Amino acid sequence: MDRRTFIRKGALGTVAAAAGTALAAPAIAQESPTVTWRLTSSFPKSLDTIYGAAETMANYVRGMTDGKFNIQVFAGGEIVPGLQAMDAVSSATVEACHTCSYYYWGKDPTFAFGTAVPFGLNMRMQNAWFYYGGGIELLNEFYAGYNVTALPCGNTGAQMGGWFRKEINTLEDLKGVKMRIGGFGGKVLERLGGVPQQIAGGDIYPALEKGTIDATEWVGPYDDEKLGFYKVAPYYYYPGWWEGGACLHAMFNVDAYNALPEPYKVALTAACQAANQDAMASYDWKNPAALQSLMANGTQLRPFSQEVLDGCFAAANEVYAEFDASNAAFKKIHDSQWAFRKDAYLWMQLSEYNYDTFMMIQQRNGKL
Repeated sequence: MDRRTFIRKGALGTVAAAAGTALAAPAIAQESPTVTWRLTSSFPKSLDTIYGAAETMANYVRGMTDGKFNIQVFAGGEIVPGLQAMDAVSSATVEACHTCSYYYWGKDPTFAFGTAVPFGLNMRMQNAWFYYGGGIELLNEFYAGYNVTALPCGNTGAQMGGWFRKEINTLEDLKGVKMRIGGFGGKVLERLGGVPQQIAGGDIYPALEKGTIDATEWVGPYDDEKLGFYKVAPYYYYPGWWEGGACLHAMFNVDAYNALPEPYKVALTAACQAANQDAMASYDWKNPAALQSLMANGTQLRPFSQEVLDGCFAAANEVYAEFDASNAAFKKIHDSQWAFRKDAYLWMQLSEYNYDTFMMIQQRNGKL
């Protein structure tokens, strides 16, 4: 074969190969099924951070699958009430939900570990435990009993301690206080004489305004300002000791999830992890300005006293011990989280705490 023939045939072969590649793409795309899911949120659309995490996740999934896997997001109340989101997934009314695991505390206190527990892990520690410490697998082993599987899909970071009509200086001041508080934190408050109330986000302001409740916790400055709590409860406490890093979850009906093609499962996993990080970045950007705005509108910041924090810590440990003794699923996850908590705080003392403390001192000295 002479040189010109070789080049001509080689070129034709290259063109043919390219054509084959071009033809293969539609064929492969045709093999991917079109899947449409409905996802019910526990949150109203007005809370663009929390509600928006589900939309962020759904948009990533849609983009990664060329529109073949479409998750339609519905606000709390559009399909089912916000606090029944997981129940709708469990019963296959919808394929997915975006919610806080600890909303289902009443079914089993183990649900609290999916979101946050008193004096537990902060956001970074939580993610380490979820992704590298077997936390996702441990939780899904538990969730399987309710016909759901789940992935972290958003985090608020350490939350504020809530809005109160009156000042809280001592443990005695907590007695009789009717407070909207979710999950495990409510159990601790109850032990100290408070009266916990579980109310969905969109219903909190009317209850606080009418005096049905005396106090509420929600998230932090950005979301709390949107809900208007500062208008009816002037004292804003910190820190939210029951939520050092409150994680949201995307929950999926087990049968619907198992029926997905493997590439769709991968897309779903990647999208949830991306949304998980995105939500935290959004809060970190928005909360500083919102806090300044709240204070300009008369909000009075108050730290929980050492007496209150110590009393809550002791009460929480009592509750942990009781549930450990009576609930094997609770103890299994509790032991895993607490083993990591001990090591993680040793490390954070050297790294984050010292650096942040130094920088905060510079800020107080007017050098930032």
